[in-house]
Parts: sequence; structure tokens; C-alpha cells
Amino acid sequence: MKEELRKRRSWLDGFMAYPAPAGLGETQLRDNIILLDQALYALWNLGDNLLFGWTPEARGLRVIVAPHPLLTEFALGDGSLPPAELTRRARLLDKLLSNQEHLEAAEFDRVASALDVQPRLIELPFAPEDGLGLPLIAAIAARYGVRLVEDRAVILFDAVGFSLLTPLQQVVQLNSLSCSVNAAYAKLLDREININFARTTTGDGFYIWNRMRGVEANVELYQLMQFILADNALAQERATRPESVPRLRACFHVGSHYEFYQSEGLNPTSFSYLVGQVTIELARMIDNAQPGQILVGKFNTLMHDATTGEDVRIDSLDFVERTRAPLRSLNGLRLAGSEVDEIACYLTGRRDSTGLWGISEYQIADKHGLIHRVYNAKINIHRRNGEPIYLGLREEDLPATVARTVAEPDLHPLHA
Repeated sequence: MKEELRKRRSWLDGFMAYPAPAGLGETQLRDNIILLDQALYALWNLGDNLLFGWTPEARGLRVIVAPHPLLTEFALGDGSLPPAELTRRARLLDKLLSNQEHLEAAEFDRVASALDVQPRLIELPFAPEDGLGLPLIAAIAARYGVRLVEDRAVILFDAVGFSLLTPLQQVVQLNSLSCSVNAAYAKLLDREININFARTTTGDGFYIWNRMRGVEANVELYQLMQFILADNALAQERATRPESVPRLRACFHVGSHYEFYQSEGLNPTSFSYLVGQVTIELARMIDNAQPGQILVGKFNTLMHDATTGEDVRIDSLDFVERTRAPLRSLNGLRLAGSEVDEIACYLTGRRDSTGLWGISEYQIADKHGLIHRVYNAKINIHRRNGEPIYLGLREEDLPATVARTVAEPDLHPLHA
């Protein structure tokens, strides 16, 4: 094996988890992965170029590869384009970058013409469907491009007062948070909830998301958030020194973002990074969150429902409603030696004259004067032989100055 392949072997091995096409052995699959990846790696040119699209041929792939500045150059033009043309280009890019799979041949030609890029042919000694399978090709190709995602949930955890700690205390707190993430993940695995989660550090916390997409994947991420916060709360109870465990504030939101793979050494990273509107919103939300508070951003987006096979429009209130039924399957799970009897999660509000609880919507003004709409969330975990774990802040505990109530939407019979 060439020296460059030897250095990249562990990175390439990550693709071996994909099922091989029928009749293809492991050794041949590995060799085919290397052949395709080497071709894409050469075109990528250490990150100078991006893969914008691909389509299978009888014995290879046609690909659209161009320098990465093409993204903004195409979207913005030279400053002389009329608004209608800029809108058309933005829609084309959004559609192109949202695509997770290959382009059909006719669509591929239209995109290449619109971008004014001459397609390249990657010749392979096998038919793509038979030698690798289109899902595996899509996974390999994704490492060399940028993808737009509209419907994925993301969590942001932030350690309160982190910057005031010594570097050693900061390391201990981040390690404590990592342990809580791992413990929560293990709890869900016990119930066969296998979240393919990813995380990146913010310096004083983590962004966490589910690599899978759709309603179920987002609900599972919300469950993960609940158990991370629960484990953190229990760790605070056990700690002999309070500064060894972070006091957290958490934000959950669904929104658009770009997913990309940075260069690490001479390779694209095996894990992705996120940047976009959802991370911007989360950063603004966390800046205004109180210690111990859980905020849910206001969203309204299409998500794929695996049960029906259709895309359904879901807003923040619908989503939290959908998280309740799956929580019942977690009853009996053990936390700190005590079985869970019930997990109640809800968005807070005020009680009306009939005894129903409303849901308050708040607005946050950021440093740029932009308004962000959020909800305050509570999670109550009742244990059979242990004290309840109360996560989040009650509405009456929120300072009047942090967020002003702007609406009292639908009423729900929630438990305070």
C-alpha cells in the first residue's frame, strides 16, 4: 500500500460499516472504496476544491468539482445581477446542497451548465451499484462537499461561569459533562435507542446533534438531552467540591445549517461540523438563558416521519407533544439506583381560570437588535425510591427582565 494510503487507512476503514453489495467480499469492497476515494481525494486537492454533485455511469462516476469559492461567487454574482436572478441561484444552490444522494443524468447536466463547470469523469473498473452501492458512494462523496440540512435538531450545553474557573477546573468540568453525555447515551442504549450522535466543543460546552434525521431522530435527541441533564444533576448532588461539576444551561432548536468536513492533516475529518442559522440561534439563546434553564427555540419545519413515510410540518409545540409518548418506554430505567416511574416534559406557561396551563412564548433581543422567539422548558423525573429530579426553571422563577411574554398560545392540561 502506498505511504499516503497507509496514513489514511483508519479513515478509510470507517466506510467498511456499510453493507456490501450482494456477492462482494470484504477485501474487494475495501479495494473499491480505496479506488473511489483516491480519485475524489486527488480532485479535492487538500481542501481547495469541493464536490458539488455526482451521477453514476456504467463504469464510473461523473462529478462536478470546482474551487470552494464558487459557492459564494455563484450565489452573489459580480454585483450586477438582478434580484430575480440572485433568488433563482439561491434556490438552485439550496436544492443542490440539500441533496443527499446522486443526481439523475439530466439534472446533473443542468446543474453543471448552470454552475458553468465542466464535469469530470472518474473511471472505475466496476459498475458503481455493484462495486460499492449508491448509499456508500454518497457517504464517501459527502466528505468532499458541503450539505445543507433544514430539519435537524441541535442541542447546546453551556457551563455557567466557565470563564471564571482555573484551567484545571475547566478541564474537570468538561470531563464531567463528557461523562454525563456518555452515561445518558448508555442509558438509552439499554432501551435499544441507538442515537448516532455527534458533538463539537464550544470551549465552555458542546453542540450535540443526531447524525440521523427525521422526527424520530429529533425526538431521540431530546431524550438524550433530558438524561444528560439528569446525570449532571445527580453528579452535582454527589460532588464533594461543587466546582468539579458544571452547572448547565441548555438550548434545543431545529433549523437550517451547513454540514461540512474540515481538513485534518491531509484528510477530510471523519466527523462533520455544523454552521448556519441553527447554531447562530442557539448561541443567541444561550447568551440569554439563566443558570439551570432549558430553552426550546421556536421552529416550524418539515420533518420526515418514518412511520408514515411522509414529510410532516412540525412546530415547537407539536414536537414537545410528540416527545411524551416515547418517554413512557423509559419508565423503569434506573437512575442512581432508583427506577424511573414517570418523566414529564412540557413547555411552561400560566394557568387560566379553568385550570388549564398555557404555553408562554418569549422574545429575546440579541446584541444586533434581532428578535429570537423561545419557550421555557421543564423536565420532571419521578423515581420510585428516590427524590424527584427537577430540571429547568419554573415560569415563576424567571426574572421579569430576561424575556418578555409575547403570547399565550394553545392551552394544554399540563402538570406544573
